Amino acid sequence: MSAGEKAKAKTEQAKGKAQEALGRAAGDERMESEGQATKSKGDAREAKEKTKDAFKH
Repeated sequence: MSAGEKAKAKTEQAKGKAQEALGRAAGDERMESEGQATKSKGDAREAKEKTKDAFKH
């Protein structure tokens, strides 16, 4: 996995997790769902990179 893509994935996951928690604490369902979407995007990016790495070897 390239370091840049891995960092982007981890950043998206952390940002999404924080936004989701903040939305839940504030009772803001929209912010919570946007956080979940951002976290999922990071998860997908990480999975894509892991798949690419698996086929390199």
